[in-house]
Amino acid sequence: MQKKKIKCIAVFTSGGDAPGMNAAIRAVTRAALANKVEVYGINYGFHGMIENDFWKLNYEDIGGIINLGGTILKTARCKEFVTYEGRQKAYKNLKERNIDGVVVIGGDGSFNGATCFSSEFDIPFIGIPGTIDNDINGTDYTIGFDTALNTVVRAVDKIKDTARSHGRIFFVESMGREAGLLALGSGLACGAEVILIPEVMEQEEELDKFIQKGIANKKTSGIILVAEGYKTGGALKLAERVKAKHPDIEARVSILGHIQRGGSPTAQDRIAATRMGVAAVDSLLAGKKNLMIGLKNHAIVEVPFSLAEKAFRPINSEFVRIQKVITRD
Repeated sequence: MQKKKIKCIAVFTSGGDAPGMNAAIRAVTRAALANKVEVYGINYGFHGMIENDFWKLNYEDIGGIINLGGTILKTARCKEFVTYEGRQKAYKNLKERNIDGVVVIGGDGSFNGATCFSSEFDIPFIGIPGTIDNDINGTDYTIGFDTALNTVVRAVDKIKDTARSHGRIFFVESMGREAGLLALGSGLACGAEVILIPEVMEQEEELDKFIQKGIANKKTSGIILVAEGYKTGGALKLAERVKAKHPDIEARVSILGHIQRGGSPTAQDRIAATRMGVAAVDSLLAGKKNLMIGLKNHAIVEVPFSLAEKAFRPINSEFVRIQKVITRD
């Protein structure tokens, strides 16, 4: 059976925003137009697909966006897309514009939605991983991770100055409800005394050792990096437990929050997003579907959506080992 010629595609962002999404939108649009393929942007993800919120993209629409954080196409959650009736509305809107394929930039939840849609209707989807958590299986890297990592490091470097000045221990909370790669990487980069992440169980013992050692050696300052999804609670709960047990210790909490999502993307995020965006269009033109474009050992790879799930992604055991080695005096 001869594959269908791609004449028109759509692109949208979904889930949490991540620096570099605009660079990916730009690459998808330019790669499509270079191949004489029309491109539509869909505002607000699956919600916009249902609400018919489309706009035709041209070179001038994506000029000057490679350095912008966030996403010009906006992003939103969509409960209606969970229903067959909602997906049927989305399909009708795509077919009205003769859209032959879709590029989705987001995480594994977005890819699951795309898989469900493609199984019911005759429109192929290709995914680009965009999440600051870097927790998608099948790829070494997700768009936004490097920028978020650098944002955390810069923030903690500043907090360390005040920690030393006042003789305080700071519990700093990074994003990462289910994955600790952001906390682990930034903790290594900024020299945190203890790093607590959801994937490793014995880290509170390391925290107790650090506190006891600090009391014995009269060390009065330090950084405890905590992923928000740590099993016994985030930075606030941990700090409360430590202060209850050691009332003489000056402990403070800093929750970095959504500053980690924003900001101009780093060169690494811009390059990765551009490579993935072009590869996504190439895959659609080659007649492929239900694939995520990833990076493995710096090379572009295609990963079935069924394998691109958070649950399959292991933590970097080398980073965990290094953290334990370098924090011991």
